[in-house]
Amino acid sequence: MSRLPDLGAYLREQRENAQLSLRQLAEIAGISNPYLSQIERGLKKPSAEILQQIAKGLEVSAESLYVRAGILDERVLSHGDPAAAPDVLSAIAVDPDLTDRQRAVLVEIYQSFVGPKERRSGTAPQSSGKRKATQKEN
Repeated sequence: MSRLPDLGAYLREQRENAQLSLRQLAEIAGISNPYLSQIERGLKKPSAEILQQIAKGLEVSAESLYVRAGILDERVLSHGDPAAAPDVLSAIAVDPDLTDRQRAVLVEIYQSFVGPKERRSGTAPQSSGKRKATQKEN
């Protein structure tokens, strides 16, 4: 089940509540007008960094956008306890020592290694036990 339409509708609602035009929010967030329009219509899935920029422009929590985009588990926001949903994205979301920017970067890096949440099967890939030869060992 895709959460993108939910994200887009939520963004549009927040933008309208803030009395911002699509063009104004795109400028504030530093993204193109057509790209923001595609996000609002559920056609594009924005990165965590883009969501953070949009959240800042709308003056809403980046974490709430992460949940709606399916990047973050909602249980973390409701419980505020990483043990309630012990995964990497949840731990990043509730770490009080991280800024919003640091959270966005860590989520981007993590997802670049493991892929988006909806593509993961829930199990870690099995190691073959072989190391990749990337450097000559001494």
